[in-house]
Amino acid sequence: MLPISFSQPGRLTALPPLSLYIHIPWCIQKCPYCDFNSHTIKSALDENRYIQALLTDLQTELPNIWGRTVETVFIGGGTPSVFSPEAVNTLLSGVRSLLKLQPQAEITLEANPGTFEREKFQGFKDAGITRLSIGVQSFDDACLKALGRIHNSTEACKAIESARNIFERVNIDLMYALPNQTLEMARHDIQTGIATGVGHISAYHLTMEPNTPFGHTPPPGLPQDETALDIEDTVHQSLAEAGFEHYETSAFARPGQQCRHNLNYWQFGDYIGIGAGAHGKISYPTHIERTTRRRHPQDYLAAMQSDPFSAIERKPVAAEDLAFEFMMNALRLSAGVPSAYLEERTGVSAAQIAPQISRAQKLGLLECNPQRFAPTEHGKRFLNDLLQCFL
Repeated sequence: MLPISFSQPGRLTALPPLSLYIHIPWCIQKCPYCDFNSHTIKSALDENRYIQALLTDLQTELPNIWGRTVETVFIGGGTPSVFSPEAVNTLLSGVRSLLKLQPQAEITLEANPGTFEREKFQGFKDAGITRLSIGVQSFDDACLKALGRIHNSTEACKAIESARNIFERVNIDLMYALPNQTLEMARHDIQTGIATGVGHISAYHLTMEPNTPFGHTPPPGLPQDETALDIEDTVHQSLAEAGFEHYETSAFARPGQQCRHNLNYWQFGDYIGIGAGAHGKISYPTHIERTTRRRHPQDYLAAMQSDPFSAIERKPVAAEDLAFEFMMNALRLSAGVPSAYLEERTGVSAAQIAPQISRAQKLGLLECNPQRFAPTEHGKRFLNDLLQCFL
């Protein structure tokens, strides 16, 4: 592999857009495939204590982003919808008092059908949520049971219908290549999802993540590789025929319905990450810094009460890693990003990685377009091979 030569990256020519990620780490029940920082609720949640910790966390970050406007907010988990609308309202009111929030900011909250109540969804809307993301995963009850989900297909459909009556922007998450799932079952799942009328569908291949129950003991009946590829092709084709744009590796949207928050991630934007285990990325004129919060909720809460700064690890991104980190995000987007973003958002010029760019293009993985970094169709299918060019 050709080495990337750095003496010192240049100064960033412009600070990128800024987002806020808020992590709520509790679930009613943890799914066996999940490797996110989530914890089963074992006693009554002290919503107020956690919200105060989040706002204290946010205050510690203010000197690093002072004067910048936040364009999107994403409340993820865990299952944030286990919190009450009143708690979400208190949280967002606190955020608005501390940050400059764009008037038309996209504010997403993740929810599960198993925590669904119509009045609760309306309360979230009244609190300021503009976009709901519902973790459906499947419309087949047997598949839901195999995945350890606490809802059934009827509850999922009712939740989506109510969400669409309340929110203009709704996403549903669906998984495919599930235990004992056939091609026809997968087709039925995705067509059912399309028929709900939502504007955004996140479709994921079930993976066996390390340090999860499925990672230790994979469930029986997983589709063989060839069948799994056929299922993936069917899912993608069904979405395309229904007018969904495959704009990111696992994201599909009707026109104008792309997730602005996730687009900022992939375009190497900045984001504050608050909450137990949350990650962030903040740019400065001379360098880029990654942040990580303490992972366990009780450790996080204790630190935020006694010494907030001790709960946050800060680490500059090494100069030699900047190009790879940029490409690892940007090349998830089907249309890629303007090539000017590389120098604007990392301080690394395209000339510094010209041999890597040339190699990726010769392998047919990267489009030969000086104005954009974008994967070819071959590069989208073999994204890991494309990223290897920039290591």
